[in-house]
Amino acid sequence: MVPPDDIAAGAAGPRRLYVCNGGFLTQRRVRRILALSGYALRLGLPGPEDLVGVWGQSPTAHRGERLAARRGAGLVRVEDAFLRSLHPGRAGGEPPLGLMIDHGTVHFDPATPSDLERLLASAPLDDAGLMTRAADAIARIRAGHLTKYTAFDAETPAPPPGYVLVIDQTRGDASVTASGGNRAAFLEMLVFAQEEHPGAKVLIKTHPETARGLRPGHFGPEDCNDRVSLLTDPVSPWRLLEGAIGVYAYSSQLGFEAIFAGHRPRIFGQPFYAGWGLTIDERPVPRRTRALTRHQLFAAAMVLYPRWYDPCRDRLCGIESALDAFEAQTLAWREDHRGWVASGMRLWKRRPLQKVFGRVRPMVFEDDTAKARARAEAEDRRRMVWAGKAGDLDRVVRVEDGFLRSRGLGAELVPPLSLVTDDLGIYYDPRRESRLERLIAASGDLRADQVQRAYRLRRAILKARLSKYNLGGSTAPDLPEGHRILVPGQVEDDASILTGCTGIRTNHALLLATRQANPEAVILYKPHPDVEAGLRRGAVPQAGEIADLVLEEADPMALLDQVQEVWTLTSLLGFEALLREVPVTTLGVPFYAGWGLTRDRGDVPPRRKAKVSLDALVHATLIAYPRYFDPVTDLPCPPEVVVHRLSEGGLPGPGVANRLLAKLQGVFASQAHRWRRG
Repeated sequence: MVPPDDIAAGAAGPRRLYVCNGGFLTQRRVRRILALSGYALRLGLPGPEDLVGVWGQSPTAHRGERLAARRGAGLVRVEDAFLRSLHPGRAGGEPPLGLMIDHGTVHFDPATPSDLERLLASAPLDDAGLMTRAADAIARIRAGHLTKYTAFDAETPAPPPGYVLVIDQTRGDASVTASGGNRAAFLEMLVFAQEEHPGAKVLIKTHPETARGLRPGHFGPEDCNDRVSLLTDPVSPWRLLEGAIGVYAYSSQLGFEAIFAGHRPRIFGQPFYAGWGLTIDERPVPRRTRALTRHQLFAAAMVLYPRWYDPCRDRLCGIESALDAFEAQTLAWREDHRGWVASGMRLWKRRPLQKVFGRVRPMVFEDDTAKARARAEAEDRRRMVWAGKAGDLDRVVRVEDGFLRSRGLGAELVPPLSLVTDDLGIYYDPRRESRLERLIAASGDLRADQVQRAYRLRRAILKARLSKYNLGGSTAPDLPEGHRILVPGQVEDDASILTGCTGIRTNHALLLATRQANPEAVILYKPHPDVEAGLRRGAVPQAGEIADLVLEEADPMALLDQVQEVWTLTSLLGFEALLREVPVTTLGVPFYAGWGLTRDRGDVPPRRKAKVSLDALVHATLIAYPRYFDPVTDLPCPPEVVVHRLSEGGLPGPGVANRLLAKLQGVFASQAHRWRRG
C-alpha cells in the first residue's frame, strides 16, 4: 500500500474565511496550510455563505465568535496539530507541521461534539489499509521519540522504573479550562495517584513551557515530599512512559500518547481521547459510548483529522510524509544542538557545512587538533573532522559526502545535498567498523513499513535515473553484442581504494583482472568523471587495448540498463548497479560487499556475517545513515525531497566564487599530475 503523497483542497474552489486575529495573516505557514486546504483568508464583514476563522479558544477567539453570530456565518476553529515543531510557539519555535481545522468546535472542548469526535464516534475505522498506516505511524513516532515538541535529547535517561507518572499542564491552558480544571483538580489527581499506588514513587512531569519559564504549571516544589518529586528535565515522553507503572493526566496530550505506550491512563478531565474504552475516566462524557482500539483512535486523530504539511514540497500530505519531514528536522536538532568544532574542512566547504550543521548553534572551524579539542571541551561542543583528514583520531565524528550528492562534481565545488556523519569510522574504510556497517548488520530487524519505504525510494531513484553526481552526459552509444561487463574507473588516490583494496589498486589492474576472468565478454570501461575532467588521478591511456570500448562522457545510468554485470574495486556505481539488480563483482571491499548481494574477491572483514535484502541495504545506506539538506528551503529534509529536487531540477548553482575556485583547482591538479608523471 502506497501512502498518499498529496492531498488536494477540493474541486469546489476556496471558501472565504474571515479572520479577526492578526496571527492568521502574519504566520505564513498557517496561511499556506489554510490556502491549500481550500480557505481564502479575508478581512472585513462576512456574508451568511462565508466562514469566520478563530484560533481554538484563544483570548482573541471571542471577536470571531461574535462576528460569526452577528453576520450569520459559519465558525471554523483552528489549532496546531499534535506533532507541531521542535520548540513551542511561545519559545520562538518554527511554524507548525500541520493544523486541525474544525467546523464543529475545538477538539478539546467536550461541551459539544467536534469534527474529531464525530470521526471517533461514527467513522468506519475498520479499513485494513488505514489500520496498517496507523500501526506504522505509531511505531515510527515511538522509535523516533516524537511528540508535540521534539527539541530534547532522546538519550537523556529517565528515572529508574517503577514510578507513577502524574502529568502537569500550564495554568490557563484552554484544554484544562474547557474541562473545568484548576489547581484543586490537579491536586486531587495527585492524591489519587498516591493512594492507588501505596509506597510507589510519584513523578510529576512538568510541562515544557513551564520548564522554560514561559507559563506556570499547577504543581510546584511545595507539592513534593519523600514520595513525590518534580521532573523538569527534557526527557523523552516515550522513555518516561516505558518506566511508569501508572499514568494520571487531566487533558494532556501525554495522556493520549500513554495509550500507545501500552497504558490505560486515568483521566480527570474530558479530553478527546477519553470515553472510548482506552482510558479510566473520572468524569465520563455520556455520549461517547463507542469502544475503539488503539489503532482506530490513532487513525482518526492523527491520520484522518489533521491537515499535515510538507514544508519542502509545499503541499498537504499524509502523515507519512509529515513524519519524514519531522524526523529529519528532529534528528538534525538532536545531533547539532550542542554545536560543533570542525577540523579538516576546506574553505569552500565551510559555508555549506554551516548551513547543514550550524542551524542551531553556529559551527566553529579549527584545524589545530589541540585547539579544537580544548575548545570542544570548554564549550561542550562535539568534534567533527572531514573523514579523509581524521586519521586515527578518537572521539570525533567523521564527515563525508553522501550517496545522492548533487547535480555536479564535488571536485567542481558543487555543494552537497547529503552528508554522512559517522561516530565509529567511515563507510569506505573496512579496516574498522563504521556506523553504516552496524546499521546494515542490524537491518534484519527493520519494520515492514521501513522496508516498504526503502523500496519506494529505490523505485523513485530508478525512475528518475539518479546517481551520486547526476552529470547526465551522452546516452550510451551502440554497444557490441555479447555478455557486457561494465568496469567503472575510479580516482586512484581515493580513500576507498587506499583503505579498501589490499591487492588490485589501479584502474589498469582492474581492467586486466576483469579481462582475464572474462576473456569472451564485452568489456566496457567508463572513466571516472573527476579523471575525465582532469581533476584527479586515474587515467588509463591503454584502456582501449584491454576493453572493447572506452565510454567517455557516457551516462552511467544508461549503461547500467544495457549491461549484464559490473566489476569494480569500490565504486559507488557498484551500489547503483545493485539498485537496478545488476550482478556486481567486487575486487576491493566497498561498504556494500559482504552482505550476500555481491560476488566478493576482496578481503571482506569476517564481522560482515549478516545476509540482508536489497531494500534493507537501501534503508541503511540512503535513509538511516545520511543527513539531507534542501537548498530550496534551507531545511533538513528526508531523502525523498532530494530525489524530488534532483529529478525536477531548479537546484541552486555552485556560485561564482566556487566556479572560480574550481577552475584554479583544475589548473593546479593538472600541473601536479604532469609533475608526478614527469
